[in-house]
Amino acid sequence: MQSAPSIERALLLIELLLEQPQGAELTDFLARVDISRSSLFVLLNTLKQLGYVEQTEKRGRYYAGPRLLAWRSSASPATNLQIAFYQEAGALHLPETLALALPAQDSAILAAQVESTEQVRSVLPAGFRFPPDSAAAHALSAAPASTTEQTGYALTHGAESVELALPICADGQTPSAALVLSAPAFRWKETHLSEYLPRLREMAARLSYRLGAMRYAPWQRNTGEANTSRRPLDPDAMRAFLIAPWVARLACLRPDGSPHVVPVWQEWDGAHFFVAAWQGSLWAEYLLANPSVSLSVDEPWPPLRRVLVRGQAFPLRKTDFPGGLPALLNRLRRRYLGPNGALPSTTWRAFRITPETLTAWQGIL
Repeated sequence: MQSAPSIERALLLIELLLEQPQGAELTDFLARVDISRSSLFVLLNTLKQLGYVEQTEKRGRYYAGPRLLAWRSSASPATNLQIAFYQEAGALHLPETLALALPAQDSAILAAQVESTEQVRSVLPAGFRFPPDSAAAHALSAAPASTTEQTGYALTHGAESVELALPICADGQTPSAALVLSAPAFRWKETHLSEYLPRLREMAARLSYRLGAMRYAPWQRNTGEANTSRRPLDPDAMRAFLIAPWVARLACLRPDGSPHVVPVWQEWDGAHFFVAAWQGSLWAEYLLANPSVSLSVDEPWPPLRRVLVRGQAFPLRKTDFPGGLPALLNRLRRRYLGPNGALPSTTWRAFRITPETLTAWQGIL
């Protein structure tokens, strides 16, 4: 092609974007279209302004924009999920490789991948089949191990890489795909689990919503329609909710009377909440001066379960929790960091919160 008019060049660029949902680089466009780099930039910027092209980060890959994706409304669910995955992954900005896995017999197969920008990184070859004992395969299982079902994720440590996977559920509860983070084993730190997991869980929930889910509750056996009407949680339902790794928000008072709110890990024994503070946590000092507290735990998507507590917080005694402080810290560690997680080496203190009022419900306020 010696001299294609602008409209033909634009159509060639659009064809390339539709062919490559994983995104295209400038070199891809230059190889397809006979155009100078400066003219290519002008054309791409015009398409971006019109909504036909997206670029999630400066100098990053170019993706099909919302107006262009509307052309593909009849695309297969897998293709739509791939497109959604690339859009979400591009906005997440995690330092490790993210992958999308689809079910394949008794395991999983790689459907899409956004590589880490680190010089040394995990890279999965095209068409890669995850082993049956991989985190991706566990996250796709209809009957996962109890730990995976309880925590909502699977984590595996290999000789070369660490894999963290969460289910994507088109109906909100049955895994239909898996979101996978893969990191070199030498770079993985146990603190990365608590750092990455909330963001990955939100991404898995959003991808599930984009497939049509009304809620994100992997492996829950309730097959009824999502119900957002308010109703109370009975003790068993509340305990089932609180045993998941939800972060609580604790509100207390500073010495000057102004409020102080901080996220904390929580443990509920059916009568009291237990929270732990590491050395230097100001809120622990505030509780010693004024034990009045409020505590809230909630989930951001349907069925919108919530627990609100108002009560008194007292320093933990050995008799308050079986096994004392070490046992409590071990429970919190396993819940929020996984079975192989490690807590920071510091001095810990814990408090027992005795509820004066406790309200637990699900649904809209």
